[in-house]
Amino acid sequence: MKIKYLLFLAFSCTVLTVSAQTKKKKTHYVVDNFGGIVPNDSSLPRPKLVVGIVVDQMRWDYLYRFYDRYQNNGFKRLLNEGFSCENTQVDYIPTFTGPGHSCIYTGSVPAIHGIAGNDFIIQATGKSMYCAEDTSVQTVGSTSKAGQMSPRNLLTTTVTDELRLATNFRSKVIGIALKDRGGILPAGHTANAAYWFDDKTGNWITSTYYMQDLPQWAKDFNDQKLAETYLKLDWNTLYPIDTYVQSTPDNSKYEGKFKGTDAPTLPVKTSVLYKSAGLGLIRSTPYGNTITLDMAVAAINGEQLGQHDVTDFLAMSLSSPDYIGHQFGINAVEIEDTYLRLDREIANFLTFLDAKVGKGNYTVFLTADHGAAHNTAFLNDHNIPAGTWDEAATLKDLNKVLLDKFKVDSLVISLGNYQVNLNYRILNYLHLDEDAVKKECIKYLQKLPYVAFAVDMAKAQSANIPEQLRTRIINGYSAKNSGAIQIILDPPWFTGHGSGDGGPTGTTHGTWNPYDNHIPLVFMGWGINHGSATRETHMTDIAPTIAALLHIQAPNGSIGVPISEVIKK
Repeated sequence: MKIKYLLFLAFSCTVLTVSAQTKKKKTHYVVDNFGGIVPNDSSLPRPKLVVGIVVDQMRWDYLYRFYDRYQNNGFKRLLNEGFSCENTQVDYIPTFTGPGHSCIYTGSVPAIHGIAGNDFIIQATGKSMYCAEDTSVQTVGSTSKAGQMSPRNLLTTTVTDELRLATNFRSKVIGIALKDRGGILPAGHTANAAYWFDDKTGNWITSTYYMQDLPQWAKDFNDQKLAETYLKLDWNTLYPIDTYVQSTPDNSKYEGKFKGTDAPTLPVKTSVLYKSAGLGLIRSTPYGNTITLDMAVAAINGEQLGQHDVTDFLAMSLSSPDYIGHQFGINAVEIEDTYLRLDREIANFLTFLDAKVGKGNYTVFLTADHGAAHNTAFLNDHNIPAGTWDEAATLKDLNKVLLDKFKVDSLVISLGNYQVNLNYRILNYLHLDEDAVKKECIKYLQKLPYVAFAVDMAKAQSANIPEQLRTRIINGYSAKNSGAIQIILDPPWFTGHGSGDGGPTGTTHGTWNPYDNHIPLVFMGWGINHGSATRETHMTDIAPTIAALLHIQAPNGSIGVPISEVIKK
């Protein structure tokens, strides 16, 4: 009885109320049953708006590679007013867009949230699945099938979901990106909406998962036909081309050409090319960033984000740097120009937020889903070992080895995501020993000169490999959606190049290496300290840091921890 009485007292409070008057505001207090005086402020301090900006394929060093050419109010403002986590690492492999956006907003990894790649194979059926695919829903805003998307494949909540739950769904959450997965996965399961770009019409669309019809502000935005307007401007350098000293010469063999052009050079006559290539051409130009930020401004105005008595959230992804990087590589004039333009546009966007929401009333963070490697031919020309992996040839040869051993063809479905995806329908039907098949695969792969490790995913914990790789393999392994064996290539070997007369063009990503794994992470605004940290932080720490800032629960699959240095006490 005595213990119960003490517990009752601990949770009781007298009705006695006092107040203290200051010049700024009147603060109310209550006296608890132990004689203490505590604040009784009914409003929990929170920002009016949180804006998450994911720059698709932004290497960490882009913050500094072009720093001298950035203006003061874009990337430099984020760094000079905010808090930069200088050593933020991706927690898993493979490093792709779908898993990256999922990890940022869930604080989790593919082993838990289930998004094992942009595309992955459902191991039980052998069926390939796109990460945002949902044929049960229909397109809203177009007659194309590009809207048959939703977050249903994501198995955990996001920090945006948790904000909605914490405010009894009064907070508004909107996701925006050219790529469907870049808007859908960050916005979460309970979002008011996610919008993405439809190449067929040039419209921003959504799906019946969210609504039956576009809001009027989105229709009005589409009616402007901005994709066509921007493409008619052509793409030239923002500054005189001889000032782009951080880039290789413009007409470089390492770059991929636009279809219908003679060389990978600027200016690009997008005003002509789009008539045959379609409006989707905007994805591979800096205007893709421009139209995405235009849509973000329209959403903030149309939904009155940041104007409510609870915190709203805009989850935005800038997809064009990824398309441009894949085509031209990271050393191209096109990449330098893209980031110089993006710097200006971020500056304009922050200025808009200052005016619309109020400087100091919003929190923004900027990060990336992954980085990118140097073009392998470029590295070879500078005496750095590198190469491209012929995935298709390796698959063919591996299946031949297995055929000779087990007298069964096509035991491996694919090597996508740098993983051996076994054909379990055949294995189970013929009662083949899975361990014996995996052992033969590993034996073959480890003899290849560019393969560093081939690891049985189910036994990764005991693999004789560096700890960092072991952890990333375990975190990236979704038993239902990942292959049976993880292939680790030598650095920097990878697949996914374009092809030109002078060898491989452009670049890609997907590996554990620092060029893919080291991402920028900068916070700025309400509740954020100014400073930086060089200690190791993780992509999984982003969502719990935002959750701690907002005083809400972390996502239900989160394994990250708040970055305490970021948040003001």
